[in-house]
Parts: sequence; structure tokens; C-alpha cells
Amino acid sequence: MKTADDLFKEFKILSVSEFFKKNADMLGYTGKIRSMTVLVHEMITNALDACEEAGILPEIRVEIDQRGEFHYEISVEDNATGIPLKFITNVFGKMLAGSKAHRNMQSRGQQGIGVSGAVMYSQVTTGQPATIVSSTGEDMWRVKMNLDLQKNTGKIIEKNKIKDNDGWRGTKIIIEAKDVTYNKSRYSPHNYLRMSSIANPHARIEFIEPDGTKIVFPRSSKEMPKPPKIMKLHPKGMSTDDILVMARNCRARKLGSFLRSGLTRVSRKKAEEIEQVSGVSLDKDVGKLTWDEAERIVKAFKIIDFMAPSSEGLIPIGEKNIIKGISLVNPEFSVAITRSPRTYKGGIPFIIEVGLAYGGKNGPGIDIIRYANRSPLVFDQGGCAINEAVKSIDWRRYGVNVESTPLTLFVNVTSTHIPYTSAGKQALAME
Repeated sequence: MKTADDLFKEFKILSVSEFFKKNADMLGYTGKIRSMTVLVHEMITNALDACEEAGILPEIRVEIDQRGEFHYEISVEDNATGIPLKFITNVFGKMLAGSKAHRNMQSRGQQGIGVSGAVMYSQVTTGQPATIVSSTGEDMWRVKMNLDLQKNTGKIIEKNKIKDNDGWRGTKIIIEAKDVTYNKSRYSPHNYLRMSSIANPHARIEFIEPDGTKIVFPRSSKEMPKPPKIMKLHPKGMSTDDILVMARNCRARKLGSFLRSGLTRVSRKKAEEIEQVSGVSLDKDVGKLTWDEAERIVKAFKIIDFMAPSSEGLIPIGEKNIIKGISLVNPEFSVAITRSPRTYKGGIPFIIEVGLAYGGKNGPGIDIIRYANRSPLVFDQGGCAINEAVKSIDWRRYGVNVESTPLTLFVNVTSTHIPYTSAGKQALAME
């Protein structure tokens, strides 16, 4: 019989990078076509977020070049602020790192995994380093870097300061990948970029296919989406643990000021109502809040009526832009609606937008086009909450035969935190 010491000889702690190397399917890297599209997706979302947060109309250039059978080079270039040299290894080489995950702010990327996961996939399939060219308007660097998977960090293996004769500012990332392929199916990078253009009319996207064909998805609006803002959490949907974590990290000393400053829609009057319902004094030292007291506060949240969360920090696509996007199918009729914000667990606000188009290029049946924070959801439709919601509708009440009626249904979920089913970010979880 083995002893405990025998059993634990093989005990090992995996870094985040090592874990995802062994479980790349959790990041969406399954199958040659899907893996190619996921690589483009991760780099595009990074580029669009960088441009929008800087208040710059996006100019994105994507190029895919075939190097061999199931072997491609992929590059994505943006015109954002560029990345200072000292941050390049963290942005592209460290998983669960970034400026988004710790802030309650809307963005396409939110986990700090995406683009570094793409670099990881490139490295483990080709053994080649990623190349990053970055110009902040002052310095321009060309860097080659690998991932140190055990330490979950990027490692520069070559760097060169280069002259910027054209006054370009932005970031370009170049990676190679094997076990991928390119085609023009609905799951391809081409369709993904087309869908991205529909939901991001302020972006100009230029795409060079492997055969050299140049496709331009032009900018149809010069109006930038309003800049993302950090939002306070809403009382509805918060858990006991949420309250205690916030209480330990807040600057307020008393419970009353903590509730008013840390949460949205909590006025002095509402704080007094919370005190009355929960029985927890507003003068309580928030740092000494107990589990029982936090639990009573959360129960009070569920009883008390609060105003709906503000949509100030959320950036929906907008009804006009949705109708403009679905006009590509040349419908006989189209309509769109942006609903009022609601919350789900954790007090996180979200907005649902829906566009419906009848007839046109769409064949018989319902074609569901899904987005989350303007980013297309191309895969895993069967396991997505959006698809389940569409299936739950009694279409017969509206005289619609789901098998023969030509409908295009456009759905976008906007939130500071999207509840994806996995790190692959292609389907929404049922809540």
C-alpha cells in the first residue's frame, strides 16, 4: 500500500499558461477552421478595444498568408496609441493580466487571456516567436518574444528600435500557426470580419486573403461610440461574498458611506431603508462587517425597490446602426429595439438589443446573428442562452413558421461582464 508521501511525489502546481496549453480547447482552439477564426477574433477584439478606449476611429488591417499545408502567418495592425516597450511582454505574454478584468467597465476582452492565448497557440504549434511592432508616436520598436509557460510571462528574445518615417502610431502583431486552414464558410475569418463590420460601423477593416485578394469593409459612420466608463455595481443580484469583498477593499469607514459610494442607485434615503430592513446600523465599521450582517443586507436588497441601473457606462450598438447592419440582407421589413438596462448576479448591468428582418437574401427559417459587446459569436450556437431564448418563443402566436419564414434575428448583449460559457467566449451561459 502506498503512503501519502508516495502519492504526493507527483504533485505539481501548473501555471495558468501551462494549464491552457494542455487545455487549448477551452480557449476555442478545436478544429482547423475554428482555430483560425479564433486567432483572428482574439487579435481583432484587442485592436478594436485599444482604439475605442483611446477615442480613435479604428483602422484595422488583417492579413493572412499561407506558408504551407495547414500553416499560415496572421497579422493584425491597428492605429491606436501603441504599447510602451515595458508592457509588451505583459500584454502579449501573460495570461490573466491586463487593464480590463479588475474594472467594472465594458470591453470586448475581459479575462486577460485572449491575445496571449493566441500567442501561446502559435508557439506550441510552430515553435516560432510572435513579432510585435509598436509605435507610441515617440518610440517605435520591433520585438520578437516567446512565452515562458512555466512562469506565465513573455520573454523578449530580440528587440530593435526602428525609425518611423511615416508618422505611424499603433500596434501590429504577427504570428504563425499550424493545424489551421482558411476558407470562406460562415465560420471563416472572412465572415467573422463581415459580422464585425456590421456591429462596428465606425471601424474600417481591410482584409488581405491568402490568395492576395483585398477586401475592404468600409466605415459607414464617423461617430465614435461613447467612451467606456467604470460603473458601480447595482444592489440587485449581489451576493453576500460580493459585499464582504467590496467592504474589505473600500475606502469608506462606515457602512452608510460604503453603500452610497460603492453602489449605484443607493441614496441616503435608500441606505436608511436598507438599515431598517436589515437591522444593520449604517454606523457599523464596514471593515468589521460579519457574514451574517452582509447576508441580511443582501436580503434587504432583494426586498427593496431600486431604480434600474444606469446605462451611462454601457455602449449599445443602437437601433439605427442595427437596422443599417441587417440591411445587408435586403429585407422587405426590419425593426430594432434597445431594451432598458437590467442586472444579473453580482449587481452587473446589461442591455439586450434585438433586430428583426423579414425576407431578402435570407432563405427559409430563422438565421440568428449573435453578438456580445459588438463582437460576433460565430460558434457554439446550440449551447448559447441567446439561441435558447429564441427557441423558447412561441412563434406561432405571431404567425411565423420557424421552418419556412425567412427571418434574420440580430441579438447583441452589452455588459461590463459577459457571462460566457467558457474562456473561448463564443456562447452565453444560462442565468
